[in-house]
Amino acid sequence: MAYTNIDDPTIYFNTKLTNGNSSTQAITGLGFQPDWIWGKQRTGTQNPQLLDAIRGANNILVSSDTAANLADSNILNSFDVDGFTLGSQDQLNDTGATYAFWCWKANGTGSANTDGSINTTKTSASTTSGFSICQYTGTGSAATVGHGLGATPEWLIIKSSSGTEQWVIGNQASGFTKNLHFLTAGLNTSTSIFNDTAPTSSLFTVGTNSGTNGSSQTYMAYCFAPKRGFSSMGSYLGNGNADGTFVHTGFKPAFVLIKSTSSGRDWLLGDNKRLGYNGGNKASIPNGNNAEEALALDYTSSGFKLRTTGNPNVSGETFIFMAFAAAPFVNSSGVPVTAGV
Repeated sequence: MAYTNIDDPTIYFNTKLTNGNSSTQAITGLGFQPDWIWGKQRTGTQNPQLLDAIRGANNILVSSDTAANLADSNILNSFDVDGFTLGSQDQLNDTGATYAFWCWKANGTGSANTDGSINTTKTSASTTSGFSICQYTGTGSAATVGHGLGATPEWLIIKSSSGTEQWVIGNQASGFTKNLHFLTAGLNTSTSIFNDTAPTSSLFTVGTNSGTNGSSQTYMAYCFAPKRGFSSMGSYLGNGNADGTFVHTGFKPAFVLIKSTSSGRDWLLGDNKRLGYNGGNKASIPNGNNAEEALALDYTSSGFKLRTTGNPNVSGETFIFMAFAAAPFVNSSGVPVTAGV
């Protein structure tokens, strides 16, 4: 029985930890040429920076801010065959500071997708890993956009790169009548964001709201379809106990992104590279410029287990999550993952 089609998840997602030097710095050993990079200063208060191959290395979006795309020739010099080259800007490369970079592979700079009523300027899609990046121009009228995955995405993260609209996050667990922003606020109900329509294996739908489809605005959409043994999206109910909820993913996680659908909770982003030990993990805050903080969960061979009475395990609250694998629980040859992977 095949448990995964990706025996080595690190060729599609990987985390790199670096030390800043305030000068051009090549970061190597990633294992692939990244198409989407999400970087954050670990110990300081710089905002999280998002860069992708479609917009080009010198263009920034900030998950903790509503600002439009910012061009900065010193933030990231290039996407490289085995990593990336940083510029001198202190947001991602300050002397004495440490950084975490979460990196995904799609399919390079991509090409136009004409499946939807809006033709994308470019869509960069990996059908194997279930991740695509789409750039499109809004019309102000309900429309569809081709995501290129050949599978139904369960998460959409969308930002106007030309305007100051909020980030919009839609997910299947909450339903596409609802959405979240990169804020502490809980779920919003709006039929005009996704036109009250769930994505299909070829398209996602946008309504008339300027968060996803303002007339003549340019948008970036990051689309995620679950792949067995590599990625998992869903929800769980917090139990408010230090012996907390266990969340099954079907693999040992390398990355988790979690948010309570209730108001007042930060987004939490954790990974397997900043481990001190299970129970002593670290989280970054995508909705803020905070330094990293403790993340009380254990990564196991088949999921993650919460170890806190608070966020992200508050009693009675629903949490959504997206996770990517360090290793599948069982590979395509039927061999189980070892505890040390």
